[in-house]
Amino acid sequence: MKIAVFSTKPYDRVALDQANENHGHTLSYFESRLTPNTVSLANGFDAVCPFVNDNLSAPVVEKLAEAGVRLLTLRSAGFNHVDLGSAHAHGIEVSRVPAYSPHAVAEHAMALILTLNRKLHRAHARVREGNFSLDGLLGFDLHGKSVGVVGTGKIGTAFCKILAGFGCEIVAHDPVPSEEVRALGARYVEFDTLLSSVDIVALHLPLTPDTYHLIDSRGLAQMRDGVMLINTSRGALVDTRAVIEGLKSGRIGALGLDVYEEEGDLFFEDLSNTVIQDDVFARLLTFPNVLITGHQGFFTEEALASIAETTLHNASAFERGTGDFHRVALTEVTPQGATGQD
Repeated sequence: MKIAVFSTKPYDRVALDQANENHGHTLSYFESRLTPNTVSLANGFDAVCPFVNDNLSAPVVEKLAEAGVRLLTLRSAGFNHVDLGSAHAHGIEVSRVPAYSPHAVAEHAMALILTLNRKLHRAHARVREGNFSLDGLLGFDLHGKSVGVVGTGKIGTAFCKILAGFGCEIVAHDPVPSEEVRALGARYVEFDTLLSSVDIVALHLPLTPDTYHLIDSRGLAQMRDGVMLINTSRGALVDTRAVIEGLKSGRIGALGLDVYEEEGDLFFEDLSNTVIQDDVFARLLTFPNVLITGHQGFFTEEALASIAETTLHNASAFERGTGDFHRVALTEVTPQGATGQD
């Protein structure tokens, strides 16, 4: 198949080229994001391979259909950026990568927790300046602390295993409880109960209409003062403005984000020589107890290889007409924790 790959970075090309040795597709790489202004680049292609911040709204999907595109082979697990109704109406199949390396995201979430708790980012900066003072770097023992895990699919389960190794009390919420997680000693509770009873809240669930701004001012009001909030899933799970108020009041004691609800114009690009125009994001950066990474939770060698292989397998299976690819159905319901997020 002729596949147009959008939002391409050098590491994407390396992984896809290696995987393509077993598939033989014709891959054309575009650094630009897929948008209404760039959709014409897909003319003449059988399939489009987008990433998480590409625009797959109804107008873009319609243009893709007119261009002859028959498949959207997402190199991500999440598909909230795709207008599935429009794709279905125009006869375009949508496939995704349901799992790649749940350990990658789970380990990154734990890295955020450890860094925020022991102020490693601040300690590193101090030592480089010759400042060896410990004032302001006090942390706490993670052992024995209660951690609320919202969403216990593959990533959430991997995260719970890490927590168990640290000796944490695991409190979980998911519409479909995992017996594997229960076997780790976790107890499942209602969402509101989780928010009010834990020291750390970690989000590991997809973005759906039901989970949009799951953490808002109401949710924050139920949390303990000084709670640590971690989000490595989708930015819009969190109402950023409400979180800023929570930081100012002290309700949130530490915030770790690998995603941001308006990240499309920021993440995956080098903006170091520009002025960031997003005032909300800029406000977040002013807090000393906030740690933000640029959607890198998935970014391991193993995950990139798995993503590339599954993405191209989906294209090959579609081309053969065998149907054994990871199709996203129009009626697909994604319960909390049922899939990965990236």
